[in-house]
Amino acid sequence: MKIYNTLTQKKEEFVPLEEGKVRMYVCGPTVYNFIHIGNARPVIVFDSFRRYLEYLGYQVNFVTNFTDVDDKIIKKANDEGVSATEISERYIREFRTDMDALNVREATVHPKATEEIDGMIEMISDLIKKGHAYEKNGTVYFKTRSFAEYGKLSKKKIDDLEAGARIAVSDEKEDPMDFVLWKPKKEGEPSWASPWSDGRPGWHIECSVMSRKYLGEQIDIHAGGEDLVFPHHENEIAQSEACNEKEFARYWMHNAFLNIDNKKMSKSEGNFFTVREICDQYDPQVVRFFMLNSHYRSPLNFSKELMEAAKNSLTRILTAIGQLEFLLSGNSLEDREMSEQEKQLLVEAKSLQDKYKAALDDDFNSSDAIAAIFELVKLANTNLNSDSSKTSVQTIYDLIAKLCDILGIITQKDEELLAEDIEKLIEERQSARKNKNFARSDEIRNLLLEKGIILEDTREGVRWKRS
Repeated sequence: MKIYNTLTQKKEEFVPLEEGKVRMYVCGPTVYNFIHIGNARPVIVFDSFRRYLEYLGYQVNFVTNFTDVDDKIIKKANDEGVSATEISERYIREFRTDMDALNVREATVHPKATEEIDGMIEMISDLIKKGHAYEKNGTVYFKTRSFAEYGKLSKKKIDDLEAGARIAVSDEKEDPMDFVLWKPKKEGEPSWASPWSDGRPGWHIECSVMSRKYLGEQIDIHAGGEDLVFPHHENEIAQSEACNEKEFARYWMHNAFLNIDNKKMSKSEGNFFTVREICDQYDPQVVRFFMLNSHYRSPLNFSKELMEAAKNSLTRILTAIGQLEFLLSGNSLEDREMSEQEKQLLVEAKSLQDKYKAALDDDFNSSDAIAAIFELVKLANTNLNSDSSKTSVQTIYDLIAKLCDILGIITQKDEELLAEDIEKLIEERQSARKNKNFARSDEIRNLLLEKGIILEDTREGVRWKRS
């Protein structure tokens, strides 16, 4: 399997630090509001990538954090007259609700910044001792020029960055490029005691600390949105490698931005949508499918038209799955030896499975993997029916379901019970058709349609689905 490594800017063969195990850290949300649709892309992408690693047989230690202390959280808390903890806990719950809807699996560990303060103080103290940080009036800064490789991830040169920086008269930094590791509290802010001041950590330090605590000083993969490359991930590298004196992460993966109707998402543009708002309009599985139907490093445009297209595409897959389930649930399939034609069909199916895996092995190309699933669906639709052997139908069904499951696409739906009156209407329609009372049969079909029930007359019998 090859991964595009942002650090080296090329695809590299993935070789974990420890055979059979993967240590992976993904930057999580700042929990001050509902997450927007752009936030959902890295969550879905790297959840799917984790699933694929596990399918390949790796034991994945998957860590993603909650930033639960931040200026935005504090502002919202002060505006509402509640504690910052109340705000962060509220939106952690809402985040989990959204992730459950999107079929995102819980991380191996999901630490909160406020519960890791001691580790941050320890790392900051070590950085000071090693000459990589300094304290001024209760604020601790990282001495950026002390880390010779600063800029290696973003390919930015520190002298160019400094040329564009400005230091205010009151600024205590020794260098414009130095960044905050710890800052004193202000009135109305939560704070923790430290050797330098009662205050709170800077943003960047938390990920370095949590990654080290739960994954070790070196990790295999660090991932997130491309907006985090600079300065967040660049600063993480500087802190971690200056403190631990070894390479921080071997592979860096970043997903591209999501735009709305070809424009950058922003509240001022009126095109800012939360996951919750989108899921009120579309099944969350459509949202997940939409995100995966493009390569994660390609910019993704979100629009109503593209969401409708994703909905229709996913429906094609689910309809094929439903048809195969219907064939397997009846008694029409013979448990006989497969014909030569069916054996050839399974050979073709295996080649499509190989095509699917090759796509995911090539820098997790989920778009091409989904294309292979559609080829399997076409194979099933054109070759399998009530005359097929049970073995061939079951094999194709299991394969499509498995390939969807690897990407977190749910194909198994909870069984829905029809209301008693609808069951009676279906029975009455069958009786009307038997007695050639087609007017009543059509009347019942239309009545059921009004109730959101679509009937399909197939040669295997009557099928129904909700619209």
